[in-house]
Amino acid sequence: MKHLLASAAMIACLTVPAVAQDADTVLVTVNGKDITLGHIIAVADNLPAQFQQLPDEQLYNGLLEQLIRQEALASGVRDDMSRALRLSLEAQETALIANFVVDQAGSGEVSEADLRAQYEAQFGNAEPTPEFNASHILVGTEAEAASLVSQLAEGADFVELAKTFSTGPSGPNGGNLGWFGLGQMVPPFEAAVLALEVGEVSAPVETQFGWHVLILNDQREVGGPTFDEVRDALAESVREARVTAAVEGALDASTVVRSEVEVDPALVRNSDLIAD
Repeated sequence: MKHLLASAAMIACLTVPAVAQDADTVLVTVNGKDITLGHIIAVADNLPAQFQQLPDEQLYNGLLEQLIRQEALASGVRDDMSRALRLSLEAQETALIANFVVDQAGSGEVSEADLRAQYEAQFGNAEPTPEFNASHILVGTEAEAASLVSQLAEGADFVELAKTFSTGPSGPNGGNLGWFGLGQMVPPFEAAVLALEVGEVSAPVETQFGWHVLILNDQREVGGPTFDEVRDALAESVREARVTAAVEGALDASTVVRSEVEVDPALVRNSDLIAD
C-alpha cells in the first residue's frame, strides 16, 4: 500500500508542469514561430491604462490568444510581403525605436538642482510688474456717474453706492474687481486706474460697457511665480529639454546626406508608386 501511494505521489510530481519564470519560455508555436512569455510582457507594457487594470489571468489569456491569431495571420504573408507592407513595417520599426529613445530620454527623476536651475533660467531675471485692486460703479449715463462722484465727495460709502446703483456683475460685491495686471482691462479703464493714487476716486470714465466711477483700493509689485507654484511645470520643462538634447545629439552624431533630386510634394499621396 505504501508502495502504491509513493508511486502515485511520484506520478503527480512528474505531471505537474513547471511555472514559467523566464521571458524566453515558449508558450505556443504557430507555424514554426515561437511565442514566448517575453512577447506577452512586451505587449502588456505598452497597453493603455484601462487594459492595465484587467486581472492578471484575463490579461495573460487575452494577450496570448491575440498573439496566436496575429501570428496565424502574419505567417501566411511574412515570406511574401508586398512592397507597401515591407516599407510600412520598416517605417513603423524606426518610429517604434525612436519613440523608445525619446521616452527613455524624458523619463527618470528630476533632481532638485535641475529644478532650481530651470527656475532660475525661466524666472531669474523676471522684472516685477504692477497689479491693482480696484472697485467700480457702472451706470448708463455720464450724468449718473457724475452724481455718484458728487455723493462720494460728500462722504457716501462707495460699497453701498455700488450695491445700489451699479449695473455690472460686481455690484452686489460692492464693485470690487479683485487684483488685475496691465492689459487685463480695456484701455480707458486701465488709463484711469493708472492715474489714481490708492484711495482716490476717479472722474466718470466711459468704456464700451457704459460709464464707470473707480476707486483704487490697493497697488502692489509682483515678481515671477514662486518655485513651489511652478514645480511641476519646471519638471516637465527639464524633461522636454532632455528630449530635445537627445534628438539634437542623435542628429549631430549622424551622417545625413540629402539627395539633390527634386520631388513633387504631391507624390506623397500617390500610393500607386509602392504597389507591386
